[in-house]
Amino acid sequence: MSSDSPIRLTAAEARVLGALIEKEITTPEYYPLSLNALVNACNQRSNREPVTNLDEDDVRQALRGLEEDRLAGRARSADGRVTKYEHWLGEAFNFSRAETALMCVLLLRGPQTPGELRGRTERMHRFDEISDVLAGLQKLMEREPPLVAMLPRQPGMKESRYAHLLSGPVESIVAPQAEAVPQASACEERVAQLEATVAELREEMARLRQKIESLLA
Repeated sequence: MSSDSPIRLTAAEARVLGALIEKEITTPEYYPLSLNALVNACNQRSNREPVTNLDEDDVRQALRGLEEDRLAGRARSADGRVTKYEHWLGEAFNFSRAETALMCVLLLRGPQTPGELRGRTERMHRFDEISDVLAGLQKLMEREPPLVAMLPRQPGMKESRYAHLLSGPVESIVAPQAEAVPQASACEERVAQLEATVAELREEMARLRQKIESLLA
């Protein structure tokens, strides 16, 4: 991206982009995502802060904004009747796997300490040491324009937190619409993940059925 046209993602756009990045890495067999699967991915209760309640119109609008920034849009190579969506982060920034994992978790969960980032990126990229996390964050901070910033240390905290800057200065970030629900239990999080997987499997079965019917016709 050119420095003369800085990206300013809305909270919904950041959530959609983060969800697409996460699913490409963690469940590549279901990627690119249908609109329904993408809505589920945005609103899942695990690995999201805050939990949101985006609907299809919210996600469509976010996708339009991301497409204008050339960060995500309709999958270019998807076949079948169901429209799929993908991110284009690699084309936009040419991130390493470590940088991609860090940006993904920052997009999905907001400002975090290096220790939190190390644990939460485990499924996408393994950082052996905290120093590896800091090195990745430093590279993102040295981009032009910077993509990550270190926040002032909060009272009582040993580590500083880091935040992405794709939505502008951190103090101007508006949180997406959050559900007034308590923190989900481990069991509830697992159920939410399974429900999203079942929805994706149903769509895959429907596509396979259509292919079989067309072959038999």
